[in-house]
Amino acid sequence: MPFLEIARLEKSFGALRVVRDFNLAIEKGEFVSLLGPSGCGKTTVLRMVAGFEAPDSGTIRIDGQDVLGLRPNQRSIGMVFQAYALFPNLTVAQNVGFGLKVKGTGRAEMDARVDEMLRLIGLPDLGQRYPFQLSGGQQQRVALARALAPKPQVLLLDEPLSALDAKVRVSLRNEIRAIQRDLGITTLFVTHDQEEALSMSDRVVVMNGGLAEQVGDPHEIYNRPATRFVAQFVGTLNVLEAEVTDPAAGRVRLAGQEIALGRPLPPGRASLALRPEVVSLGPAPGRDLRLAGRIAEVHFLGSVIRMRVAVGSDHVSLDAFNRPDAPPPAVGEAVELSVSPRDLLVLEG
Repeated sequence: MPFLEIARLEKSFGALRVVRDFNLAIEKGEFVSLLGPSGCGKTTVLRMVAGFEAPDSGTIRIDGQDVLGLRPNQRSIGMVFQAYALFPNLTVAQNVGFGLKVKGTGRAEMDARVDEMLRLIGLPDLGQRYPFQLSGGQQQRVALARALAPKPQVLLLDEPLSALDAKVRVSLRNEIRAIQRDLGITTLFVTHDQEEALSMSDRVVVMNGGLAEQVGDPHEIYNRPATRFVAQFVGTLNVLEAEVTDPAAGRVRLAGQEIALGRPLPPGRASLALRPEVVSLGPAPGRDLRLAGRIAEVHFLGSVIRMRVAVGSDHVSLDAFNRPDAPPPAVGEAVELSVSPRDLLVLEG
């Protein structure tokens, strides 16, 4: 039985339907991310799990118990918000122990738990400071410790890293994942950042228009997107238009060449997707399909050179490693790209 089970969840605000037939089963100790653009319904799902919003229909179960009739403080949930939401008039230690104090935890037990949490987040000596004396990253660590101190069954994270600068964000996401693994706590994480979702999660739920378009592990979501939206939202994607020449055999004509895709296709035209990393500049072993093009853009990014190549009426982006002894091609230069037909993904939906 799943530890956190969400079934047939629906939510509308007036005439706007923000969550539609949402289903998700999360195992104990699993880290699952809700990924999608603004307005897709991911935060609304999180707030319904937390008890801050009531669904129009559906069920939410935690460890087999239906929690829809319970108030937020009765659901054994810890929540970390985008805005740290620390009490400015309380010290770090008092913030961390706030939930324990509300529960009526004894002083000795509360002090021991607060000390344990401060060590866990790497701030054992800052208990007497106030939030304004901490950096943004430190404040978010304190918010995490406060959520974990009462030993909740489920941890909810609502874009907790979006207010931080890039370097701190990468460091803190690694710390959050390490803490989550160490405690084995079931976690639901909301983000619009693809890199965060792919790097931190056991599974990712890609949401669009209130629907879960695809649920899978990061490798599957990135390499085998189920719909056109998932393919285009997650990562960088090249899309090439091809003519279907034999629908039953799955053959198409791309850039004047016949290619067998190994699956039946509808007649007419097909949109074929390629990730930049499966495209090579010049010949490459195992990549037998050649595409003639012309360099449209070159961007030097240090260790990587990002290029955009015009191929007929389409454009293909690819990355190449910087080589000090070989300057990148110039804009306007004629080049040949090589790809493998098996890396071409037919977009649907």
